[in-house]
Amino acid sequence: MNDEISPITVPSGIPAIEAATEAPRVRQPHVLIITGMSGAGRTRAGAVLEDMGWYVVDNLPAQMLTHLVGMLTHGGPPSADLRIAAVVDVRGREFFADLLAVLAQLRDSGVDYKILFLDASDEVLVRRYEQVRRPHPLQGEGRILDGIAAERTLLSDIRERADVLIDSSETNVHELGRIVRAAVASDQDDELRVNVVSFGFKYGIPLDADHVVDVRFLANPYWITELRHMSGRDAPVRDYVLGLPGARDFVDRYVDALEPVLAGYLAEEKRYVTIAVGCTGGKHRSVAISEAVAERLRKRGQRVTVAARDLGKE
Repeated sequence: MNDEISPITVPSGIPAIEAATEAPRVRQPHVLIITGMSGAGRTRAGAVLEDMGWYVVDNLPAQMLTHLVGMLTHGGPPSADLRIAAVVDVRGREFFADLLAVLAQLRDSGVDYKILFLDASDEVLVRRYEQVRRPHPLQGEGRILDGIAAERTLLSDIRERADVLIDSSETNVHELGRIVRAAVASDQDDELRVNVVSFGFKYGIPLDADHVVDVRFLANPYWITELRHMSGRDAPVRDYVLGLPGARDFVDRYVDALEPVLAGYLAEEKRYVTIAVGCTGGKHRSVAISEAVAERLRKRGQRVTVAARDLGKE
């Protein structure tokens, strides 16, 4: 959403240059309140949103929520997509009681928000607390079940107002991540980010590589005097490499083989993939092939960046 700067009226008798002060820029944020039962997965939900590019604040006192939104919405590019997620829970105790009043203030000020509520059965919550050997924040001198019952009472009103209710009783952390992502994701959030990086084997394989491709089976342009001082980004080298027997067929078949792999990464909540394409020095063959692989992936709808790690090295 693009917000326009309000026009400024210049009173008569006052030079326009003195009155023409630009109004502060205001971005309309997406605000998500993450709350729910302790042990139901609030921390996991916050981590998923952070990976999706949300600005996440954990254990935020409810009274600070309006200040946080106000601070982040003024200034900066008006077209920026500002997404704020606040994890608000009973660890704030005395502050949590004010949450409903704070949400009413946000609504009155024109800030739209949604509430994501995490829940689980008493049996599952007890088991999770016993596994980590930690007390429930509200159990005091009583049992874990006493703390759970007190928390359910405290959260009853906010649970009724929740826009999204997720029961994590039968989910593991990966399944919960997929559910949270599906509940709040935009089209861009559902994309996989693919980084194709060229490298030279003599400088070592990139440490963050998920896939390593060896293109040293192709003839080396280094041994052609006219091409030696160029790189795979230069048209003569690119055309030479891609014109070699088997080069284009390799690129096409490799991208075909990647399709089910990339789809599987999405299904397993892996959002960042690095494909490392290597030749001897990382200057000619690997650069040309990595650019070609990236081009094919983009044509198939993938979100791709390209880097040449060793370009420029001797």
